[in-house]
Amino acid sequence: MFNKSKFKGNCAVGDQFPSAACNGKIVAAKYFALGAIAAGDFNATRDYASPFDADGHGSHTASTAAGNHGVPVMINGFNYGYASGMAPGAWIAAYKALYTFGGYMTDVVAAVDQAVEDGVDVLSLSVGPSTVPPGPASFLNVLEMQLLFATRAGVVVIQAAGNGGPSSSSILSFSPWITSVAASVTDRKYNGSITLGNGQSFSGMGLAPPTPGDTFYPIAAAADVCERNNSIGFLESCQNAEPFIPSLTQGTLIICTYTFDFEYENASIVRVADTMRSVGAAGFIMTMDPDLGIEQVKGTTVILGVPAIILNNMQASTALWDYYNSRTFRSRSGRAVAFTATARIMDGRQAIYTGQAPIVASYSSRGPDVNNALLQTADVLKPNIMAPGSSIWAAWSPNSEGDHNVKGQDFALVSGTSMATPHIAGVAALIKQRHPDWKPSEIISAMMTTADTVDQSGNPILAQQGNQLAPATPFDFGAGPINPSRAIDPGLVFTAQFGHYVQFLCAVPGVDEESVRRAVGTGCPINRKDWCSDLNTPSVTISNLVSSRKVTRTVTNVAGYEVYNVTVKEPTGVKIKVSPQVFNISGNSSKNIRLLFEATEVTDSYKFGELVLRGSKKHVVRVPIAVYVSSVISS
Repeated sequence: MFNKSKFKGNCAVGDQFPSAACNGKIVAAKYFALGAIAAGDFNATRDYASPFDADGHGSHTASTAAGNHGVPVMINGFNYGYASGMAPGAWIAAYKALYTFGGYMTDVVAAVDQAVEDGVDVLSLSVGPSTVPPGPASFLNVLEMQLLFATRAGVVVIQAAGNGGPSSSSILSFSPWITSVAASVTDRKYNGSITLGNGQSFSGMGLAPPTPGDTFYPIAAAADVCERNNSIGFLESCQNAEPFIPSLTQGTLIICTYTFDFEYENASIVRVADTMRSVGAAGFIMTMDPDLGIEQVKGTTVILGVPAIILNNMQASTALWDYYNSRTFRSRSGRAVAFTATARIMDGRQAIYTGQAPIVASYSSRGPDVNNALLQTADVLKPNIMAPGSSIWAAWSPNSEGDHNVKGQDFALVSGTSMATPHIAGVAALIKQRHPDWKPSEIISAMMTTADTVDQSGNPILAQQGNQLAPATPFDFGAGPINPSRAIDPGLVFTAQFGHYVQFLCAVPGVDEESVRRAVGTGCPINRKDWCSDLNTPSVTISNLVSSRKVTRTVTNVAGYEVYNVTVKEPTGVKIKVSPQVFNISGNSSKNIRLLFEATEVTDSYKFGELVLRGSKKHVVRVPIAVYVSSVISS
């Protein structure tokens, strides 16, 4: 996403990517694979020596950020609704550096370098390291440095926080010059239902059409309609059509079982649907293996072309089996000879909205941020912001090899912080379009200080912790869920530039001046800052508060004259003195806010608070605070 007047990128044509692939929306596309080729992992037949998206992931994220407005999401003849990118008027430049096998840092860095040279305004990176990099500081790894120089060039860098949640310090986007994005669950759900011939009804999951009409169809267990002397794996998982007896499966709803094979990806829901289509079944009912003991089923967002329902509730699965067994007649040998159990499956493609959102997704990586591979915590808030990341509809590459479950489709329903990231990138593009002279740090600030702090119902935001919900903290959602309309007009912003980031690096524990010089090409300033918390960010994180610490934040007015009242919600174990408590500020002027943190109680974990600046013209600027108290102030 970029200002077209200064952009100088172009399109590289190649296999499956003719010159016509670049159009009024995609105006540049390149691929980077020298690292992968040198390592022997690149296969031109599979991975395509061109910008062509052989995975699907890139199409999905690009369309989320800047896809056209009002595009019908049509799959198998059904309209799931209308989609729009966050910045539908923006242009897209695609830089392909990842493949179905993953990718190499050399290729990613080369792609970032080219994007900056071409003149992009916003970088959307649904990519990061697989682990915390080795070395004196996570901030000094080659990708973080490349992104620092991108920021220096005026590029807003948006990166996925990672999918390592809900474990703490699972963040894989480390630096304060990067906007690290957490993922939330939305309130849109797809629930199907099944009605049995005895009148019982159960809800379940499955993006699948209903059985036609009002007819009830006979039910048969997979094992009861297969050849008994077959040697094809486990019949219950319905992964292969060969053992099924066509005369028994035609027009029948087949009961399959979600076994350990699905968990270890030896089986998939999409293969069940393929099997049912092959054997002429009316559809299938997926029940839970009682030995599995889980209700988190893989593949529930796969778009299915046959009637189906996944009973991911053990009680419903048991009730179905009880009904089936009571209405199935067997010979003395146990062979089923008559099937009288019936059912009809309702449409599972209609969305419902619960009103409970946003909720931090379980997989979304959590803070605190870390200084190094020893996981020593840093004076940096991560993640920074949260956006929808679960069950996101967006474009897909129909020839994709990235996910066989959606092969051949133009759209896919996908989850991950990768899906949350382009939401924020699109908002950043909108802010950049409205305020073309704003620095990257100011755009980050605008999004963070105006983020929501409660859910749609006005209640505290919750986070998924395994199978439970718990109160969320800034280490789950950063400053909070994005609020685009407020981010356009934040009132005040916090500004940081390249020199400030160098000062930050010089204050990182364990980092010497020579390491900084090698990384950024310049040494530390004579008047060095004492703490990483001195960096002028729209958050305050103190990972090791001993007695007291002074922190200064500088705000710049990007609106007109206004009077602000300053209040502080103190974290447990900390007393905070703030000055000034009231100030007036003219447009384009700056003001220092001085904070004195005094430890009053040792804490065994981080505690959270916030600094709030309320303006006379209705601007509200919120700054999250996270503090770990190691020792109290001496008396």
